[in-house]
Amino acid sequence: MRHSTSVQVHRATSQDCLAANMPVLVPTSAGEQQVNMDVVDERRKQRKRCNLGFRLPRRVSLHFSNAERFIPEETMLWSQSLESLLTSKYGLATFEAFLKSEFSDENIEFWLICEDFKKIKSSFRLSSRAKKIYKTYIEAQAPKEINIDHKTRELIRRNVKTPNAVCFDEAQRIVFSLMEKDSYPRFLRSNVYRTLLDTASSVSHHYSK
Repeated sequence: MRHSTSVQVHRATSQDCLAANMPVLVPTSAGEQQVNMDVVDERRKQRKRCNLGFRLPRRVSLHFSNAERFIPEETMLWSQSLESLLTSKYGLATFEAFLKSEFSDENIEFWLICEDFKKIKSSFRLSSRAKKIYKTYIEAQAPKEINIDHKTRELIRRNVKTPNAVCFDEAQRIVFSLMEKDSYPRFLRSNVYRTLLDTASSVSHHYSK
């Protein structure tokens, strides 16, 4: 079971990166050569995409390319805490894309599914969803088994027999702590986040003039 907010990640090809570093010369009518600035600018942008390591999901890219919706301060707030990052719509989508690029997105998927699970009102749906979550993320050798201790795993195994809205809370807390100590710091050090900070700074400077 995959969460609906999963995003696709695209990698720049080596040919694109190589081409992005080559200047383009166009002969003038006088027999001289001049740099075609439009093409150079485009290839500078392409180099920037290569440096990201992966392309941002479409809805995130649109946010950062639309001056009317762009909020530079929001990007800067993501570094304050993991909670700040996850409560931001675009921060969450960007973080998901980053984890997906590292093939380590099971923790954020589980955390998000737990958030949705708590909102279920129907006892029938609650029971059905609890079993699916357990089989996908909790039980030993599950397709997307999360890293929790044996005691917590056994507690959840008993709880899903008569589930309630908080039966996955302890596992969710552990997963949040793991992301906070590991994947979140990696995200803050990543090229993608540093590039977004640079973009935020540039846009903020532009509109402050």
